[in-house]
Amino acid sequence: MFQASELSKTVQVAENGNGNIDLQLLGETPATGKTAQELQRDLETRLGAKYLQNPQVTVMVKEFNSNRVTVSGAVKSPGVFPYMGETLFQFVTMAGGLAFEANSMVIVIRDIDGKRSAAKFNIADIQAGRAPDQPVQSGGLIVADSSALKQRSKYHTHYSCYSCDRCGPPCIFGNRANGNFKFAE
Repeated sequence: MFQASELSKTVQVAENGNGNIDLQLLGETPATGKTAQELQRDLETRLGAKYLQNPQVTVMVKEFNSNRVTVSGAVKSPGVFPYMGETLFQFVTMAGGLAFEANSMVIVIRDIDGKRSAAKFNIADIQAGRAPDQPVQSGGLIVADSSALKQRSKYHTHYSCYSCDRCGPPCIFGNRANGNFKFAE
């Protein structure tokens, strides 16, 4: 706290605890689920109401250690990432972007009041500005969907004409005259 070093303190908000911080003058103060700015305003309001005139409080996050989001599915680098307020598009980008076999749809799974819910979003629409980027919650799971066609073509990229041996991939003739055009795997 500015000009009151005896009130300055470094505290940890424990994920497995009650989410409160213990501060001199104020006692137990709820901190979980608040941004640094929200907590700062709350502390200034509470200190100003009883103890100090125009208190100037600074809240800084020293380390994010309990908030995580998992990104899996058809992304280039799936993993568990620290949550610091990023959006859906930012998490997909942190995971290296969508993989070749992705179909641009992602499912976000989250727990709300002990109940699991899921929502589907189109990353291509978000990237193009046709849909708003979505907030993500700590503990969320983002699963990038894959296209069966793209997944199959990822491993079968050599095509040749079934009925004529003069074509290499891709078949430029298509043997349209007799309708015998077929891709061989």
